[in-house]
Amino acid sequence: MAAPTPHETPDNLHATAVPPEFARRLRDELPSVAAEVEDVVRRQVPEYAQPDSALGDRLRTGVVQALTLFVDHVADARGQTDAIATTYYELGWNTAMAGRSLEALQSALRVGGLHAWRRLGRSAEDLGLDSAVVSALGEVAFHTVHEVAEAAAAGYTEARVRDSDELERRRRRLFDLLVSEKPAPPNAVEELAHGARWAVPERVAVVVLAAGPDGLGEEPPTPAGTLADLDARPPRLLLSDPDGPDGSHGSGRSARFGDRALALALRGHTAALGPTVPLAEAARSLRWATRALHLVERGVLPRQGLLRCADHLATLLLYGDEQLLAHLEARALGPLEAVPEPQRARLRETLLAWLLGGSNVPDTAARLHVHPQTVRYRLRQLEKLFGDALHDPGTRLDLVLALQAASAPAD
Repeated sequence: MAAPTPHETPDNLHATAVPPEFARRLRDELPSVAAEVEDVVRRQVPEYAQPDSALGDRLRTGVVQALTLFVDHVADARGQTDAIATTYYELGWNTAMAGRSLEALQSALRVGGLHAWRRLGRSAEDLGLDSAVVSALGEVAFHTVHEVAEAAAAGYTEARVRDSDELERRRRRLFDLLVSEKPAPPNAVEELAHGARWAVPERVAVVVLAAGPDGLGEEPPTPAGTLADLDARPPRLLLSDPDGPDGSHGSGRSARFGDRALALALRGHTAALGPTVPLAEAARSLRWATRALHLVERGVLPRQGLLRCADHLATLLLYGDEQLLAHLEARALGPLEAVPEPQRARLRETLLAWLLGGSNVPDTAARLHVHPQTVRYRLRQLEKLFGDALHDPGTRLDLVLALQAASAPAD
């Protein structure tokens, strides 16, 4: 934590003689002035009025240090102001780390500085100091308030940046731990989640996003309670309790709102939402979402913005082992190899529509937008190729799976 470089002290104080007895008097009055300043700040700045002993201790220490340093500076106008800058840089830093607002700190500095100067100004008048000296002291006092406010702001800003960066690193480590194929011990998850300021949910779901060679482009907003690793390949999000009342993807009104909100947040991105699983099984949700996104990019699954694995379980199951699927396709559809490709494609289309339509010819014709007689003609061809197998339940299931795979776009 590096303190900022202080500004130069106004030149007119350097050229103005400050009587030694004034510095001594200020030092004698420090305890009473510090008590008054602390009381005024507590009354006028609501954040400091709370009965927080730790905050009160920091306020009291800050006031005493600032007044002491100011008196030291008055006693030696050519002295360095590094100590003042460092003190308030650390105060700003500690304010940020405590989760308090910078605005409250800046208000306390203004209120406290103004009251301190009024008290010290009266002491200067009591000693009959020259108006030029009083004016120079006033300029130094307000210059000091401005400078310590800048130092506090610098400390606050750097702490927020560093805290944000560290928080992001912790959350990425937590994400990696949760989606590891080897489940992490619950105590390790709890410890890292505490450091990442993330409430541990019972269930999660993973979203993966398609990214081009240059990354995502515009990064999507992430819902509350979400862990994100948008630098991963593919970029991914981990949703907390996605089936819960605040962001559900299940049933009910809140569920539908959660679906729409997530789709809206990911608008403009192609993404796949894995199934909701227990926290220890987050790797499974990631694995399914990644597979679904791959099938979207191949054209097997529709490119529709946010695709939900839960709506395409059969296809995901079908493509779980593509070598086995290819073997099934070759075995089940082998009889069609006996006809030329243009005719083969029409027969495949007709057979799938007929099987899915419950072997109803008019329904099949309506699906294909052809005349029922055309369907009957093709079915006679298929019966010659497949024989009684067309009416065997086990074979019909194999045919449906194989035909579904054969109708999907190839890589």
